[in-house]
Amino acid sequence: MTNPNERASVLIEALPYMRKFRGATIVIKYGGHAMVDADLKKAFAQDVTLLKYVGLNPVVVHGGGPQINELLGRLNIQSHFVEGQRFTDEATMDVVEMVLSGKIGKEIVSLINSVGGKALGLSGKDAQIIKARRKQLTRQAEENQPPEIIDIGLVGEPTHINVEFLSLLRDSDVIPVIAPVGVGKNGETFNINADAVAGAVAGALKAEKLMLLTDVEGVLDKDKRLIQEIGVDDIGQLKRDGTISGGMIPKLDCCAQAVADGCDGAYIVDGRRPHALLLEIFTDEGCGTAVRRREAR
Repeated sequence: MTNPNERASVLIEALPYMRKFRGATIVIKYGGHAMVDADLKKAFAQDVTLLKYVGLNPVVVHGGGPQINELLGRLNIQSHFVEGQRFTDEATMDVVEMVLSGKIGKEIVSLINSVGGKALGLSGKDAQIIKARRKQLTRQAEENQPPEIIDIGLVGEPTHINVEFLSLLRDSDVIPVIAPVGVGKNGETFNINADAVAGAVAGALKAEKLMLLTDVEGVLDKDKRLIQEIGVDDIGQLKRDGTISGGMIPKLDCCAQAVADGCDGAYIVDGRRPHALLLEIFTDEGCGTAVRRREAR
């Protein structure tokens, strides 16, 4: 874009959104290709920093599955999965915590700080930001028998978010960067799905937006066209008719729960697009698929 008028028009288009969302909390789940590609990582750091500078309050929750797999392999710790979930024993949990709270968290903080932000890396155990319980999976047993409970080790699900502590950070210049590791009532450390943590944080903080960065354009219909908006009440039918399947189901369930808990809207955004966060928040067209209450349409 070389025409000065075109550059100015971009800023003018963003102005009403800056005004509308000033002071709003934006929870961002950072993962996928956006965490791997060097240019996308820098663009993400710039986006988050810009959001803070123009008066929004970004809260970042990050994943790290591929990086965990890499270190487990180097340490010759075998992984196995149960019903699609990584079984997390104590040795695996040590690696998970080391990678998420250490290597990845520090890298994201450094990236944001390098472009002018003030980021702070946190584990969900810090100030008990994320209280959790052991997650239980069940499998249907024989007819007329109770479901079988499946042990997946130290895998957890959020039960409480420390809103008071996060609110202190939100009202400061700090950008929280949270690793999805939680603490149990007896001090246990739990490995938690990053989408689930981001959804729980967005609901607890009554965020304006929950944004899940993914490696897809958004939710696609059966003709592979982008669905720009989905009502929470539509999700069940989309599951039944096969429009959504596989890994998109838990993402939409996470979005629906966040909205039910008080988040204004959730968005599945293509993190492969540079500056996808800014495109979604500050442009008329937006970017990805929005999940909202039906009455918000």
